[in-house]
Amino acid sequence: MDMTGERRIPAPRQKVWDALNDPEILKVCIPGCESLEKTSDTDLKATAAVKIGPISARFTGKVQLTDLNPPDSYRISGEGQGGVAGFAKGGANVRLSDDGADTLLQYDVKAQVGGKIAQLGARLIDATSKQMADMFFDRFTATVASPAPDAPAASAEPVPANVLPPAGPDALAAVEAPQPAVDRARARDAAASAAAAAPQTVLSKSVATPTAAGEAPELQPPLHLPKSAPAAISIFAMIPKEPFGFPRIAFVGGALYLVIFVMIFKSYVFG
Repeated sequence: MDMTGERRIPAPRQKVWDALNDPEILKVCIPGCESLEKTSDTDLKATAAVKIGPISARFTGKVQLTDLNPPDSYRISGEGQGGVAGFAKGGANVRLSDDGADTLLQYDVKAQVGGKIAQLGARLIDATSKQMADMFFDRFTATVASPAPDAPAASAEPVPANVLPPAGPDALAAVEAPQPAVDRARARDAAASAAAAAPQTVLSKSVATPTAAGEAPELQPPLHLPKSAPAAISIFAMIPKEPFGFPRIAFVGGALYLVIFVMIFKSYVFG
């Protein structure tokens, strides 16, 4: 399986080079990567979960960086075992070049797979590999091109002691100066005057209307709600549901039977 391509990354070449050698960034960008640990300056060990068509497998293997030429190029190669799913091995040559303020990344990949994965066919394997490569470079570009966090803002200059804070709820909460006794007395008098001038409502058994201060409240006659008529009681409600242990329908049927009997045999009965 061979694959070549290039990507333009909006970041300086040195920053792109550093990101390509950072295991934490690579772990975030590689699809399905579960772990990526650096064992030396040029060696790493990795674990990744991969799904190709109907086959899902977890590959564990080693990755090696060779032909290092910072910050221009290097070769990354590795191999991994996926158990019964098969194996994969290969390598890629990566080259970086300036493109104005951006960086042009070019890659040339050669890989080989075996086992059950190889039985899926070259077309499916190539399509999956291209999809995973696009996902990697999309994540890598977004990670490297993201702006650095802003520096913390400079601390505010101290406020001189002779400068009063602006008026408002925050200032009152921050600085609560004691009030003189004269001011407190004036405040109590003002509150009492405001309470006396406010409309008052007199509560009683009758309805009271608000009046101004100094006037007697005007009482309205009490409201009389109309009395509801007593509920009508049906004659059937006075009859038990089962008189003498028999349901009502039995007595109704017996009465009807008796009436029919009298109508038929009244000449014999009453002669």
